[in-house]
Amino acid sequence: MQGQEDINNHAMINTKKINVNDILLMKQEKRKISVLTAYDYHTALLCDKAGVDILLVGDSAGMVMLGYPNTIPVNMEEMLLFSRSVSRGTKRAMIVGDMPFGSYQSNVQEGVENAIHFIKAGCDAVKLEGGIEVIDTIKAIINAGIPVMGHIGLKPQTSILWSGYRLQAKTKDSALKLISDAKALVQTGVFSIVLEMVASEVAELISKNISVPTIGIGSGSSCDGQVLVLHDLLGIYEDIKPKFVKRYAELAKLIFEAILQYNNDVRYGRFPEEQNAFHMSQDEIKELYTALENGF
Repeated sequence: MQGQEDINNHAMINTKKINVNDILLMKQEKRKISVLTAYDYHTALLCDKAGVDILLVGDSAGMVMLGYPNTIPVNMEEMLLFSRSVSRGTKRAMIVGDMPFGSYQSNVQEGVENAIHFIKAGCDAVKLEGGIEVIDTIKAIINAGIPVMGHIGLKPQTSILWSGYRLQAKTKDSALKLISDAKALVQTGVFSIVLEMVASEVAELISKNISVPTIGIGSGSSCDGQVLVLHDLLGIYEDIKPKFVKRYAELAKLIFEAILQYNNDVRYGRFPEEQNAFHMSQDEIKELYTALENGF
């Protein structure tokens, strides 16, 4: 009875707000970390209630919420709006704001200022893509008192400009470069690192040899935690279907069928029904008609 067991485990979830120390402790105690993207109040509410540990306000919102072809066009104003919505629906989970392309690449000071905007919008930490090349910015953000989640491997904000969405660390040299990036990020002070589309063997090596949790997406089961885009998990976003995604539902079909049925019910007079209507009292109706007859 896996379903009942999951419900019982959910009932035991601590409702205390999760912080950086809690995430680090989960790695030490070998407890897997669950991460999901969230972009609005209602889905954040559901994810938090289900016991998800970290809610990532991902720049993937640009694709699944705003219809952009990739994550590059997303800006700070849009990301802060999503962050505020998520923060209002979250009590337990840690909220990590995904810093969009252009919000930290220009200079270190701009990166710090934009990270502060995320915290003011209700986030508990921020995430930056990049390894050694963004070390100075990460240091400055951490020195400002803001926890940082790293992100290496496939970097959606820039990979599309160079090689496209491809598996990372397939060769010895690229694997060594990734391992160096991971170690540099840890030394800088990140509290966790996302490994995206990294060869499983390399993700396992990194996970076993660094002190902070790794959060995998398309990087195998050896990572300390996993993250998925919520719309992929639910089967709502159908434009791209990555191999690493597990569909836990096919909501796009269900939602479409419900909308189609509503549309037809309205067109053919099946909705609203009597049970959906409100009425005046008979006495008020009589008075209304009397007033109309008398020219009110």
